[in-house]
Amino acid sequence: MATRRAVITGLGAVTPLGVNVPEFWRRLIAGERGLRRITLFDPAGLRNDQAGEISDWRFDPAEYGLPHEPDRATQFLLAAVREALAGAFATPHRRDAGATDGKLGAVLSTNFGGAEAWEEYARSLREPPVDPEMLHEFRFDTAVEYLAQVVPIHLSGPVMCLSLACASGAAAIGMAADVIRAGDAEVMLAAGYDCLAPSPLAGLSVLHTITTEDIRPFSKTRSGTLFSEGAGVLVIEDLEHARARGAEPLAEVLGSAQNNNAFHITAPDEGGAGMQRVLRRALEQAGLAPEQVDYINAHGTGTEHHDPAETEAIKAVLGAHAYQTPVSSIKGAIGHMMGAAGAVEILATVLALRNGLLPPTVNLDECDPNCDLDYIPNFAREQEIQHAVSISAGIGGSNAVVVLGKV
Repeated sequence: MATRRAVITGLGAVTPLGVNVPEFWRRLIAGERGLRRITLFDPAGLRNDQAGEISDWRFDPAEYGLPHEPDRATQFLLAAVREALAGAFATPHRRDAGATDGKLGAVLSTNFGGAEAWEEYARSLREPPVDPEMLHEFRFDTAVEYLAQVVPIHLSGPVMCLSLACASGAAAIGMAADVIRAGDAEVMLAAGYDCLAPSPLAGLSVLHTITTEDIRPFSKTRSGTLFSEGAGVLVIEDLEHARARGAEPLAEVLGSAQNNNAFHITAPDEGGAGMQRVLRRALEQAGLAPEQVDYINAHGTGTEHHDPAETEAIKAVLGAHAYQTPVSSIKGAIGHMMGAAGAVEILATVLALRNGLLPPTVNLDECDPNCDLDYIPNFAREQEIQHAVSISAGIGGSNAVVVLGKV
């Protein structure tokens, strides 16, 4: 039996740079930034009042056939799912569309789920009676229930929800591709989503991962990261299934891997050893030699210890080729999207493969001497690429890598 190939056929995004893929990509390549003062709630007491907030967000549950409004994070997810399915299938909003006769599954990922909803629930406990629906809204698996209500295809394949901190989105995409290769589904939705809320940002402030200044990935003056909200969704499909229905593959998921440093809650292990292992394993699964990597979309958080550790990991695995490989972090433009970060970064990597344009590392001033690779500072670069890697790393030591290629 021939090995199944997992290809990407649809993309959806809700980001601080735009609430659809074309707007996100246009502004990302233009070098724009989507970080601003928080208006959703009073940011007093946080290390920074700046974040990647989705401005002027509107969500009409009736448009999705829902009886009531879900939590903010799930709204982002559903909007991105709708866009991704619209790109993958001709008639994405009808349950009887017959878009695929195969099984549809999903791997969702989030750091904080309905954080906004569980904060509201906690406040309501002071003023009984409590609405039991509020308890329903902040369960991590609530998003699966909403997804089953709004997708036009019967959700009969494997459905999972991951929470691996900032590696969640990349891990979800790798797992979805594994499901396709195993033959357990013909089509998978892979998604990352999160929303800004006081309690997650308070916790991240206590951990000192948030900068008091600005996010500057790989810069000598970097001092931490800034967080954002939104969602990224990819439709991942068996190549033969996609071809049979006339779909155009956007890229192929050639390989992936996930591991854990088991070292420290926030700091990477020395030399990025965990990232080295997961990058090597993903390239092995993809069947690629290190010198075949044309571009790396880095995790690049702008934190003191992570950026040089990621740089060391890339150099350890790619060797001398690391110095010929362009690397960029899009977090300077959109901030750190938490559970959505890996999914949106892989989405941007797909677009880089498709368009021959590499996104810049914006807000990169003077490079740290320990960060001595080609980070595409401040301006996008025209360059045709065949293979690309996206690296994600998370609090708690989780690492995930996805390797993409042109079809």
